[in-house]
Amino acid sequence: MDLDGVFAELDGVGWEELEHAYGEAEDVPAMLRGLVGDEGEASEALGELWGSIVHQGTVYEATAAAVPFLARLAAGGVRTVDLLVLLGAIAESTDECGVPQPGACRSAVAAQLPLVLPLCRAADEEVRRAAVWTAGRTGDASALAVLRERWAREAAAGVRAELLAALAHVDPAASTALALGALAADVPGEVRLVAVMACVDAGLPFGEVHHETLLSLLPADPLVSGRFDEGRSEPLHYVVDALLMRDSAADREAAYELVEAALALVDPAARAEALWAAEHACLISRGAPPRLAPVVVALLTDPSFPHTASVLPVLETMGAHAAAGAPALGVLADGEGELADRALEVLARLAPEQAARLLARDLGGRSGAVDAITKAVPLPYAPELLNAIRIELTATAETVGAVDAAERAAPSRRRRLTELLTAWGPQASAALPELTVLFGRSPALFAGALAAVCPPERRAETAELLRGAAGAGPVDDRYAAAEALYGLTGESALLVAALRDALAVGAQPREVAVVEAAGRLGDAGAALVPYLRSALTPAGTHRVVHELDVDVAVALALWRLTGRSQEPLSVLGGVLAEARDREFMTGSVRRCALAAAELGTAAAPLEPALASCLTEPQYTPAAVLALHAMGAAPADAAALALTCVEKGVDAMTALDALESLGSGARTAEDTARLVALAERDLRIWATRREGQLVAVDERLRERAARLLSGASSDGAR
Repeated sequence: MDLDGVFAELDGVGWEELEHAYGEAEDVPAMLRGLVGDEGEASEALGELWGSIVHQGTVYEATAAAVPFLARLAAGGVRTVDLLVLLGAIAESTDECGVPQPGACRSAVAAQLPLVLPLCRAADEEVRRAAVWTAGRTGDASALAVLRERWAREAAAGVRAELLAALAHVDPAASTALALGALAADVPGEVRLVAVMACVDAGLPFGEVHHETLLSLLPADPLVSGRFDEGRSEPLHYVVDALLMRDSAADREAAYELVEAALALVDPAARAEALWAAEHACLISRGAPPRLAPVVVALLTDPSFPHTASVLPVLETMGAHAAAGAPALGVLADGEGELADRALEVLARLAPEQAARLLARDLGGRSGAVDAITKAVPLPYAPELLNAIRIELTATAETVGAVDAAERAAPSRRRRLTELLTAWGPQASAALPELTVLFGRSPALFAGALAAVCPPERRAETAELLRGAAGAGPVDDRYAAAEALYGLTGESALLVAALRDALAVGAQPREVAVVEAAGRLGDAGAALVPYLRSALTPAGTHRVVHELDVDVAVALALWRLTGRSQEPLSVLGGVLAEARDREFMTGSVRRCALAAAELGTAAAPLEPALASCLTEPQYTPAAVLALHAMGAAPADAAALALTCVEKGVDAMTALDALESLGSGARTAEDTARLVALAERDLRIWATRREGQLVAVDERLRERAARLLSGASSDGAR
């Protein structure tokens, strides 16, 4: 191969003016040249190219510039399969960063089809397969003639599977007949799987032939493990997702029947694939949990299914709909080891009272489950669990010291248990002696719990303990004790003194929670105004997120304590100007807009800046709230907020905005969209945390329903 010819123009590209995932792309030529080095050098160069020009599926302006050189190398026999797969990934990507024109990287690969298409006839099967994949991913009609010719001649099942997928992608209408024909029983399984997915992609009704074909090919993993299309590497999951996303009654029924039938198969590996599909169905379809729960619960006690652990995350997603599985889960949770702990976690979601009693039996031995359970589920009060917690707190009292940064950042097991006692309130008053001892060792950790569990008859002596700690010692201890005292008795003097010291110059880092506590004191906090001003970040500082958030909290506290808007507006305006166009500042802009909403009409000078936020979905809900509060909401404010709910972008704040705007601000179309949110089957994906998705969607659905009924949402979050 003529390497001089391959790299002839390489140094003439202005790589230093282009960017990839890690900034300037001047290192790309070395990576490309590294591909022709020895095995170690070439492997390293390939990995670097994947990480820089196709970083986690994202392509860049430097990506398109690299494509001609990659294609020449592949055509010249240099790591041909690897480079074809890389080119296919570039062509497939729709996640573009800094690309001058949409689709530029795909077009760059399509321009290299004269080099790629001849490889579809290569002697090596893997080369043919990779070349077909890359040609198909371009979506370019100029590839059709070669792809059809190869479909007529190709014998290898793996290559035929890629050919059918490529033809369906490039020319879906004309390829439907091919896909239907490929469902026949005498066609290789690899091809039949692609045919089922192609029929689904084409929007065809999912009939009995598709149902039976897919079931007959499960488990599918052995048939797809070598394919390059990662998006279709789990056919059952893919088909169930596609059917449910059609959002029609017939397609939902087809998806549910498919999962139920797959879960009834004999092969444990097929059932494992079906469980993954069932879990995904529950994450996107509100109707999936009640429909699929009986067959999933049955697997817990099915002796022919050895993978009990794989059932647990599905039951967790189903929540109360899987309550029938509580007895079997209780048996598992009463055992030992990781499976028992995981079963206890799931049981806490399905039957929390039963989980609390089981946890109480061996609290000290369930270290693997305690943190997960108490973090995710508010366990109900149980006398047995209270006694177990008291025993553990007594046993660990000697190890308690002053609170440190690590304890604040990552709550310990002891702190989780203390939070549980706090949630139980006076029901947990029997733990007052243990908490009193712990409070004496670390007021910052235990003051809140001590006040929370205190019964009325012990209030006076508990208040005296809190006063003592609030009057002397480290500022963290004093602040925690004073805040607990304020909540217990309403006494503010010691809290003002502690906040004054916490806000003083040099007391770093100042916490948003401390500033907010000052703002809640009303007239009693007037003496803190100078200290709040001193907590503002010095002018001219390039602020980080924490500093921006503290400054917003200070602005709001000053407004609450003084009722004067000039200084808060100056601070909020500065935060908006600095954070609006910076990465990772979304939360700060949102905080600023919500603060402006509290100022109401006094925040009118911020209207232009807040109105400009309406072009960015992540800012829109809070901006709508603020603009409405100052009487400047746009006519389409309700529609803007609804779009955010539908997309799951700060959805709860968007519903706050809809409630604030009132039903009079909604058009008939807006109301119809709100009805759909409350009644549709598809969930609102309002969180990236799958473990919380179902619960968040349920809260949003209930909230939307209350808005339609005209009921207030106060306290419903």
